[in-house]
Amino acid sequence: GPQVVESGGGSVQAGGSLRLSCLASGHAFNPYCMGWFRQRPGKEREAVAASDSEARLHVAHSLQGRFTIAHDNGPNTLSLQMSNLKPEDTGIYYCAAEWSWDCAPWGDYKYWGQGTQVTVSS
Repeated sequence: GPQVVESGGGSVQAGGSLRLSCLASGHAFNPYCMGWFRQRPGKEREAVAASDSEARLHVAHSLQGRFTIAHDNGPNTLSLQMSNLKPEDTGIYYCAAEWSWDCAPWGDYKYWGQGTQVTVSS
């Protein structure tokens, strides 16, 4: 069945950059929506960025200017480029994919990756 796999997490000092990659596979078609979410220590999971069913890219307002996304390796991939990282960006970053044509970029996703840890030290 469909699978979502993230890669690229790690540790970085404040002000540094990291690039996460996501691959959605195992389906005859490309996903309609893909998104990045994160769960920071002591906080609920939150949306970071997403691509909608028309391939429009969205980044959470509070992260605009530092985070960008792109389908840089095909429509079933979604990279998350993070720059000027801050300690409060520390958390587990999850990629998700949805193959329903009426998906919403910030909506419910059926398929999730295992998550990748991002640690930003001050």
